[in-house]
Amino acid sequence: MTDDPLDVRTLQRRLAEFAAARDWQPYHTPKNLVAALSVEASELVEIFQWLTPEQSARVMDDPGSAHRVRDEVADVLAYLLQFCEVLGVDPLAALAAKIDRNETRFPAVRESTERSTP
Repeated sequence: MTDDPLDVRTLQRRLAEFAAARDWQPYHTPKNLVAALSVEASELVEIFQWLTPEQSARVMDDPGSAHRVRDEVADVLAYLLQFCEVLGVDPLAALAAKIDRNETRFPAVRESTERSTP
């Protein structure tokens, strides 16, 4: 276990070490990783597929559903971090740059410190 398991670089290193210990690196190509990411994202969607908006807002209230959501979120994030590592993309820098672009592309509707969500 690490001192700071929530650090992105630490998590990426742990994922790379996990894959290396199993000789999985030949399979961790950008194409394969993005395909796996898509599959895992679809498995997250599947949990919510037939829920009403109200049910989906309460999905974390049920321990079984909450466990499934957390597992799928972890799978999506793991594949995204591995994908970024293989391509040399800093995911936090990419997100910060995208937010900056979106703030320019989609100006606030009203003058306040609160932001509305679509």
